[in-house]
Amino acid sequence: MKRFTILLVFLAAAVQTWAQPSGMPRRPANDSTNPTVFDYPTAHDPVVAFCDGRYYLFTTGMTCMSSDDMKNWHFEDPVFRQLPQWARDKGFRGMPWAPDIRYHNGLWYIYYSCSSFGKNGSAIGVAVNRTLNPKSPDFGWEDKGMVVESVPGRDEWNAIDPNLIIDEEGTGWLSFGSFWRGIKMFKLDETLTRPAVPQVWFPLCRRPDGTVKETVSTDTAVHPDPRGTDFDAGNGAVEAPFIIRRGGFYYLFVSFDLCCRGEKSTYNVVVGRSEKVTGPYLAKDGAPLMYGAATQVVKGNERYPGVGHCAVENFGGKDYMFFHAYDKDNQYSSKLLVREVHWSEDGWPSVDL
Repeated sequence: MKRFTILLVFLAAAVQTWAQPSGMPRRPANDSTNPTVFDYPTAHDPVVAFCDGRYYLFTTGMTCMSSDDMKNWHFEDPVFRQLPQWARDKGFRGMPWAPDIRYHNGLWYIYYSCSSFGKNGSAIGVAVNRTLNPKSPDFGWEDKGMVVESVPGRDEWNAIDPNLIIDEEGTGWLSFGSFWRGIKMFKLDETLTRPAVPQVWFPLCRRPDGTVKETVSTDTAVHPDPRGTDFDAGNGAVEAPFIIRRGGFYYLFVSFDLCCRGEKSTYNVVVGRSEKVTGPYLAKDGAPLMYGAATQVVKGNERYPGVGHCAVENFGGKDYMFFHAYDKDNQYSSKLLVREVHWSEDGWPSVDL
């Protein structure tokens, strides 16, 4: 019953986002006392890119909004009008979740999640576009199909919440995951649409969940066969990876605890860093994320009890975090927030809510 309640809350937020008519603007209420603090429209699992002088925001439901100032957002046509055929053929319903957008070698890649609620029957797909500008003659999304899937009874991981990172050598890696054995990463082929062959996998982050008694290794040895025994999701609440490279380190942002529960949401963003994209990722005190350690970046407050599922982007020489929050002043609807990221002298990020 608990998971069913979570499902209803999440689904209501997603439907509210998807139902907004294309082209209808929502004017956000901005905090005029702090020019780096803006409040935004209803959104879930946001990610933002900059193309042809405008910012483009993508959220769960494959909704797209654009802005020229990151303050006033206008709805564009969604990436998809319906679920891609490959996903329907596999029995998925509804619209995709938690997109990630990245530009590489002349193409925009948008990764997205399809899932069965409450199960690790999930898949990650990808579509490409030459531009994000809908007025350009080159505009048009081309779906490239499924990248990877997790199957109940076969896999111990959950193929949702994708994030692409291109390392310093130009190699693409896709991190993903939630609950089931935490966050994983695998190497992509040159097209960035399929796993590399042979497959190369790494574990990045886990939290103790009480469902499996085992010793977790922090070694980042190649994991060529990601299949294993199916486990219950348990209480190892970690999801939504997002990796950036800064100052010689890779930073892995993830969300701890629980989303989608309104005033009872406990979502918060934490981070670890590594000299290698594949880890091991360590907290500020040196403890490994593979043992559930992390350094907190931002947590909820009285108005926003739960905040998370972040993306971190650099625009105009400043790093910004885009994330959603459950807003007490708006019936705890899932609202987009943008905050500037502050960096300490020793290279650790924090965000003021």
